Amino acid sequence: MAYTELPAGFEPYDFDDFHRRILPARLAAGNGALAFADASRIGPIAFQVGDRSWTYLPRDGGIALREGDSEAQTVVGLDLLFWQGLAHDLESAPGLLYPGRARKVRGDLMRFVRWEPALRAMFHGRPLFDPDRAELPGFHGGALDPLQCFTLDDDPEEMAHYLRTAGFLRARGVFDAEEVERFRGHASRLRAEALEGDRKSWWAKDAEGNALCCRVTRGGAEPELAALPVDPRLVKLVSLADGDLAPRGAHLEEGVSILWKTPGMTEGLSDLPWHRDCGMGGHATMCPLLIATINLEEGTPEAGELRVLPGSHAASYPFIDARDPKAPRGFSLGTGPGDVSLHYGDIMHAAPPPSRKEGPHRISVLTAYVKPGVRHHRGEGAYNDVLLDREDGQVEHLADRLERD
Repeated sequence: MAYTELPAGFEPYDFDDFHRRILPARLAAGNGALAFADASRIGPIAFQVGDRSWTYLPRDGGIALREGDSEAQTVVGLDLLFWQGLAHDLESAPGLLYPGRARKVRGDLMRFVRWEPALRAMFHGRPLFDPDRAELPGFHGGALDPLQCFTLDDDPEEMAHYLRTAGFLRARGVFDAEEVERFRGHASRLRAEALEGDRKSWWAKDAEGNALCCRVTRGGAEPELAALPVDPRLVKLVSLADGDLAPRGAHLEEGVSILWKTPGMTEGLSDLPWHRDCGMGGHATMCPLLIATINLEEGTPEAGELRVLPGSHAASYPFIDARDPKAPRGFSLGTGPGDVSLHYGDIMHAAPPPSRKEGPHRISVLTAYVKPGVRHHRGEGAYNDVLLDREDGQVEHLADRLERD
């Protein structure tokens, strides 16, 4: 079914009225000041819908709005429906750019991606995250310890406080060695069955051009893995989150994914930059989104770790390569076989490459939880499906995609 209108509950803004009446009021109420510091580092941007355009101009500690686009370094063209989705936080810059739903009128479209935290501040009052000023309150007073681990037997109130405050949580020894070994066998079979371009797996290449499967999204094809989203141990951990959450797609093959870390990958998205899991769209309907990760091998820097920015689920931070000298360091989850980690989809996290050539490297089983009844706002499958349009199954870096287009 064609996507022709916003989902229920989302106002269909008029492009000019939004910029003449609605957005100025939000900026004056403080949203402009929230966005200014970050936006001023990027420079002005404009959005064009039909024959109309508006420019966002960082100025005097806030954001000035100008009709037209003569002052903008980058001009992004959008259909009205997709622009409305962006204003409602249903759409995201990468989610619009990967499938070509955003058009370059002028300038560098990666500037649009860089503007996203400032746009969310302008439109929704969402603060910008500062990794240098991120001390969080601990359950017993003092500062929260970002390296703290729990077990299933620990105080659920303390665990809930930690998850909701930090945006992530680690639980040791949730699954035993025999279970982990069986899960490894299931994962190996699924990886062996994956085919490049099947739209159910992600692929990457090393420097010699060898293609390797780095993720499969049909883990539910294995019955024991399909049952994981309703495993009582995971359900107990998920109950620590805000509100009632239910497995996302647990009745489908796609309810469970498996990922493999491999050193030396030079093409594809085997190694993920700092990102959020709602970065392809759907934040306004999908979140709070909670990801549960069951670890089948060590998740150390040598084996391929997952790093997080504690507290960033309540704010915005720009996408950036984890190896960029300007990127924040964050904290490693440092998990082992049988451990489970939880993280909100909004938290900024990264998966840099393993630092050693020899294995074993990290293998993880992932499943997601959302508000009951939540669906893709455009009626499509998964938000990440826009990444899987190449015949070789590789997920192309967005900057490379835009340069090629």
